[in-house]
Amino acid sequence: MPTVREIEAALFELAPREGAMDWDNVGHLLGDPGQEAIRCMVALDITHAVAEEAIAAGCQLIVSHHPIMNCKWSQVQTVRDDTFQGSLLTRLLRANVSAICMHTNLDVAEGGVNDILARTLGIRNPERFTGEGVGRCGWLAEPMDLPEFVRLVSRSLGCRGVRYAGAGKPVHRVAVGGGACGEFEDSAVRAGCDTFVTSDLSYHQFVDAKAKGINLIDAGHFPTEDPVCERVIAFLAERFPALQVQKSASHKEAIQYYMEDMEGE
Repeated sequence: MPTVREIEAALFELAPREGAMDWDNVGHLLGDPGQEAIRCMVALDITHAVAEEAIAAGCQLIVSHHPIMNCKWSQVQTVRDDTFQGSLLTRLLRANVSAICMHTNLDVAEGGVNDILARTLGIRNPERFTGEGVGRCGWLAEPMDLPEFVRLVSRSLGCRGVRYAGAGKPVHRVAVGGGACGEFEDSAVRAGCDTFVTSDLSYHQFVDAKAKGINLIDAGHFPTEDPVCERVIAFLAERFPALQVQKSASHKEAIQYYMEDMEGE
């Protein structure tokens, strides 16, 4: 059976470490590198629910997209059972479950988060449009009205809700950024895109969309990144045929949407 160290090395072939942002924390972050892995769970995040699911399934390893610790939004200073993150880390360590996390390196990698997102939305010949290598842009086979494309995005990604603002133009040249890529909106405009699909956009970005001449679609952080999990599963299954790989069934979109029925008002 492959060791955690061997699986990490293979994943760095899929998404080289050098592609990670300088603030990021990627690779084998938790557990014994020499441990043999029989079962592996893949998830976008390592939550408490994912940890319990993996332990119950007899997994020795969890591979996730978002880092479990030491990232810019969740730095580890202590590992204590009476803290949210500490209890997660100690639970996994006591159960001998390792964690490998492929984050911004998987965002920029060929065949990674953004290539898969572009392919899922029917974007042809996607290419990079930022200096950092984050995001992809390309053309739809035919122009579409914005509401029609919004429906396509929602159905293709399994969104529970989509926020969007129109710039009064059809959708043809589209930029995508899996996860929170709102900072690259101007790069999408400079690349000649009429539409940008990403997540976590601000109110003011929607207000200014028409003035900037770009349709904005916020399809959610989880829906725009989750498709990469299937790519990771397929890669591991091909590279390590004896490794039993499964996707987490407990990790889903965390944001709930309430829609008031306005009909008749």
